[in-house]
Amino acid sequence: MTEQPLSIAQHYHDRTKYDPDTLGAKSHQLDWENQPVPFKEYKIGATIDLKPYLKKGPEGGKDVARKGLTRLSRLLFCTYGLTAKLATMTGSQIYLRSAPSAGGLYPAELYLISKGTPQLPPGLYNYQARNHSLIRFWDSDVWPALQAATFWHPALEHTKLAIATSAVFFRSAWRYQDRAYRRIFLDTGHLLGNLELAASLTDYRPHPIAGFNDDALNELLYLDPTQESLITFIPLADLLDIDQNLPKYRTALPSDTLTDYPTIPDGELLGYCHEVTKINSDKTGIGGWSLSDQEESEEDKYNFPFCSKVSTKTRPIDWRTNLEGLENTILKRRSTRAYSGAPLSFDELKALLDFTYHSEHYTYQNLDAFPDFFDLEDIQTFIAVSSVTGLDEGCYYYAPKAEELRQVRFKNFRRELHYLCLGQDLGRDASALVFHTADLKKAIAKYGDRVYRYLHLDAGHLGQRLNLGAIYMGLGVSGIGGFFDDRVNEVLGIPADEAVLYITTLGQPR
Repeated sequence: MTEQPLSIAQHYHDRTKYDPDTLGAKSHQLDWENQPVPFKEYKIGATIDLKPYLKKGPEGGKDVARKGLTRLSRLLFCTYGLTAKLATMTGSQIYLRSAPSAGGLYPAELYLISKGTPQLPPGLYNYQARNHSLIRFWDSDVWPALQAATFWHPALEHTKLAIATSAVFFRSAWRYQDRAYRRIFLDTGHLLGNLELAASLTDYRPHPIAGFNDDALNELLYLDPTQESLITFIPLADLLDIDQNLPKYRTALPSDTLTDYPTIPDGELLGYCHEVTKINSDKTGIGGWSLSDQEESEEDKYNFPFCSKVSTKTRPIDWRTNLEGLENTILKRRSTRAYSGAPLSFDELKALLDFTYHSEHYTYQNLDAFPDFFDLEDIQTFIAVSSVTGLDEGCYYYAPKAEELRQVRFKNFRRELHYLCLGQDLGRDASALVFHTADLKKAIAKYGDRVYRYLHLDAGHLGQRLNLGAIYMGLGVSGIGGFFDDRVNEVLGIPADEAVLYITTLGQPR
């Protein structure tokens, strides 16, 4: 039987795996003289300072424009704002933001597009995180072009604002080379997790779209797609306007599946993979953005025979205890640098899983009950438990619909996890590690090679919910995007078809 050729997404995933036998050959010296700057600058444009609208106090009575800018200011700050500035030994500054980023490289840029509102005239705006402002670099109505580029997505018929996120590839590739493509989408998923929750605080509802005409949107925002390219496009519904209380829509579209491609040199794989997973103008006229009433989600995928099953049903985290709890959590979030090795409680782990996967349990707390993932059915979750009081050590599959853990293997994996996470102490000392995986072949059959973007966006989004839940509960949390891919499956007993996308470590901070 002839073996099927790998599609470009499968080829990219295999080529960028870390393996103990080849990792040394792939390592490279960082070019500190050519270190990327994580901010974009414009030489011309009108600036709107958003800092005055962060201050607590009256919002201006009947001043509609001031109220609108106050809400936008909070939304952007919580999504991707600058939350700390640290001095280095050389005297340079390191900037930290509300969303985590691999290596602190922050490849994403945020753009705001206005159809015309009391606070923002029609045009294109870039969010300047360094001084929390907007710069208006184009002052014409681009809304009809947006509608065409998103194949007439219905959310754009009613909304007047949209956010676009891009990636400046070199910022991440400078350190992570071709594997940076994975991290760019994980980072964008973190950002989307912030945006979704920050929108709940400011009476907006984002409608993320990752299926669009890439070239058309890049051209619209004056981006050089070889350097920077659109990743997600997000119409922003204003919930204070009854006409903008919109239903959920589809968020992802399929691309082609490419199996005939040339030999691609190292260093060019990232750009090639992004280029050939674009959706072009031939897709114009795609319909079916609305969700079908008949659509039923699949049952949880893995139900291993004779495995022990443990319920994870629990009382939801009470974000109302502190009325500003969620916003404060977003802004004080930091990745944990070291764990004490002390255990989590099973109740703590259950609460984190509930917040991450069961947003419908939080409607009474005014959090969005239906966050938009691109297709959560394609993401699976495994948890390696090293030290959780009330739960046996081992590897478990988490079944969110059944709200239960199903044990795959009995063992304490601390030593192996240290090795699998490239010798990072976070893997060894964490109480539990959450692995997000996907059956890549099956996902490509559904969406084509573009699904590689969707999978990592969703994994990053889930990771950010784990982040925020853990920080609110006073726990330690940190994401890991570098690991020995295939060895994870072998050691933990995760089925070989499941490609490991992301790891989130949980524990007691040291």
